[in-house]
This record gives sequence, C-alpha cells and structure tokens, in this order.
Amino acid sequence: MKLKPIGERVIIKPIEGEERTKSGIYLPKPEERKEGIIETVGTLENGKEIPLEKGDKIIYSGYSNEEVEVGEEKFIIVDFKDIIAKIEM
Repeated sequence: MKLKPIGERVIIKPIEGEERTKSGIYLPKPEERKEGIIETVGTLENGKEIPLEKGDKIIYSGYSNEEVEVGEEKFIIVDFKDIIAKIEM
C-alpha cells in the first residue's frame, strides 16, 4: 500500500534515536523531539509543489498530527504549515 497526502500535508517517517548518549545523558523520546524524514508530499492550495523532497530531514511542530501504520512501518501525517525547519548538513 502507498500513502499519498491530499492537499497541504506531508508524510514523515519519525526518526528513532537513542534514549541515552554515550556519556549517559538521557534524551527525550523521538516524538518529543519532533524530527523526521520526508516520505511523500502533497501540493499547496494553488497547485504548486511543496518545496520539500523525499529524504529531507525536518523538524515539525503541532499536536494534531495523525499517526499511521502501513505494514510494520509507522508514519506521521502533518500539515505543511507545521514544518518549522529543514535540517541541512
């Protein structure tokens, strides 16, 4: 099954990180950090493409995000307006 977002939505695969660093500092859970990797993007209201691509690492906000499971994989569907930064390395 493939997921295709409708409208101004983005499907994100959440990043699952370590719970603790090598030095022993506890890190927040991945859903509290709200980082993910873009899987699929929809389109803006005016029909233009959302300026993100599959594989982009992002930080998002918001509490109305939908969690979806496809097979054994978990995804999050967020509104484009809830994406607050793209992480570039």
